[in-house]
Amino acid sequence: MPPVASDATTTLQPPGRTAARWLILAVICVAQLTVILDNTVLNVAIPSLTENLGASTADVQWMINAYALVQSGLLLTAGNAADRYGRKKMLAVGLVLFGLASFGAALAQSPGQLIAARAGMGVGGALLVTTTLAVVMQIFDDEERPRAIGIWSSVNSLGFAAGPLIGGALLDHFWWGSLFLVNLPVAVVALAAVVTLVPESKSRAGETPDLLGAVLSMIGMVGVVFAIISGPVTGWLSGRVLISAAIGLAGLAVFALWELRTPYPMLDMHFFRNRRFIGAVSGGILVAFGMGGSMFLLTQHLQLVLGYGPLDAGLRMAPLAVTVILINFTGLSARLLPRLGTPGMIVSGMSLLAAGLAAISLLGGDSYGGMLAGLLVMGVGVALAMPTMANAIMSAIPPAKAGVGAGVNGTLMEFGQGLGVAVLGAVLNSRFVALLPVVAAGAGSLPAALSRTRTDAERAAVHDAFAAGIGTSQLVGAAAVFLGGLVAAVLLRRAERTGQDTEAPATPAGAEPATAPAE
Repeated sequence: MPPVASDATTTLQPPGRTAARWLILAVICVAQLTVILDNTVLNVAIPSLTENLGASTADVQWMINAYALVQSGLLLTAGNAADRYGRKKMLAVGLVLFGLASFGAALAQSPGQLIAARAGMGVGGALLVTTTLAVVMQIFDDEERPRAIGIWSSVNSLGFAAGPLIGGALLDHFWWGSLFLVNLPVAVVALAAVVTLVPESKSRAGETPDLLGAVLSMIGMVGVVFAIISGPVTGWLSGRVLISAAIGLAGLAVFALWELRTPYPMLDMHFFRNRRFIGAVSGGILVAFGMGGSMFLLTQHLQLVLGYGPLDAGLRMAPLAVTVILINFTGLSARLLPRLGTPGMIVSGMSLLAAGLAAISLLGGDSYGGMLAGLLVMGVGVALAMPTMANAIMSAIPPAKAGVGAGVNGTLMEFGQGLGVAVLGAVLNSRFVALLPVVAAGAGSLPAALSRTRTDAERAAVHDAFAAGIGTSQLVGAAAVFLGGLVAAVLLRRAERTGQDTEAPATPAGAEPATAPAE
């Protein structure tokens, strides 16, 4: 490790509050929302893409996954670039790339062209995800930052809920390319606002860029995320999944070893000695696990068990996002933080998230009323836990590495959501197969099982088996989230008692602290 500078900065406190800080927050939240929407909006266009572009099932999977794979692989690298070259500059570059790639996607004439455009959108998305949170850390002081992060975090919930609704509304009136053209005016307005309003901040340092670390992090994350995405489709023991997982894990292991040895690491692995950081990281993964897995299960519950169409199902999931938005936009979560403390907020939020999942499993099996109660409880839990996690992660990392901290937070979200879908999906499938009636034994999906039935009683038995599988997987998710909340809270409480919550690796010699924006 390099020598430690005596004036290393470990906390960020701007000398004055930027006058336009709340307007800046609104601008970067709009940019963040566009990125989140494109994670979900394409799902409703699958029939149109198959018909108009002649896309195969494999093509459609790559259209959807290319965006997530590229974005998840570049998050750490994008955050590092923002710290080095300027967060405002990288935010502007991200908006330009995202807008150009969206325009290319709208004009695509073949599956290959659309896949390439979606990958380009993933590059811009990685820059936006990391720089938006890093800018929030720069322009808000310690007093206002929890509320600002709460609002920023609410955008994630809004994006997941609004994506299918916006996509369905556009497809009802326009062609599939409108899903991407709608990004252009948002990108242009946001770019103008960023250039005009957002102050520049960066950590100028005499460090050599960690190019090998960037490559290894990309190989590792893409390999792991691709394995998680492919598992439910090809089977968890398929060659594609095992090879991809092996490459990804090997890449991450080599990345960790390299980061421990290089003089100027992209991600200082000594962060993982900080109990506050470890507690926030473990909790963040499990909050994302619960959100990703529950969204996956709720969509199938509403459509395949309760019989709602895609648009109706999306509307009935909206109360979760609305609850998160109301709590964080009113500042309730930020006001509770000083009273409950970070460990108390996390254990309360994750307990409520777990309780909501359990309520949906036990009360929502046959009607939407029981599910609605569970969605509202889940929304309160997410509103308390998710921004607290993000704030804890960012607070445990020096301000000179704010972009990398945002990259870590984004990577955790991607990994946790994918893991939630994978694990809870596997529980659903195993329980479903175990409960199938004899006539449908061996079927691996609900449509395949129904195709083997001959009577109404057999079809009802298959539906009951699927509903029971969803209920079981929701209970497993609830247990995992609850236990994870306890673990995260214990680690954070111990960190506070030992004073580790204020410890962080110092800025390397020759590096300047992150510049704070002037009033």
